[in-house]
Amino acid sequence: MGLTSIWHWLIVLAIVVLVFGTKKLRNVGKDLGGAVHDFKEGLEKGSSEAAAKKEEVIEQKTDKQA
Repeated sequence: MGLTSIWHWLIVLAIVVLVFGTKKLRNVGKDLGGAVHDFKEGLEKGSSEAAAKKEEVIEQKTDKQA
C-alpha cells in the first residue's frame, strides 16, 4: 500500500489545499503553465535560428566552391 494508496494521496492533497489555499495553488498553476509555454517557445525559436544559420553556412560554402 504505502505511497501508492489513493487514500494517502487524497489526504496529502487535502493538507496542501488547507495550507496553501485554492487561490494560491491556482496562481502557482498559471505561473507553471506560463513557464512551460515560454520554454517551448524558446526551444522552437532556438531550433529555427540554428537551422537558418546552418543553411547560411551551407550557402556560403557552395558560393565559395563555385
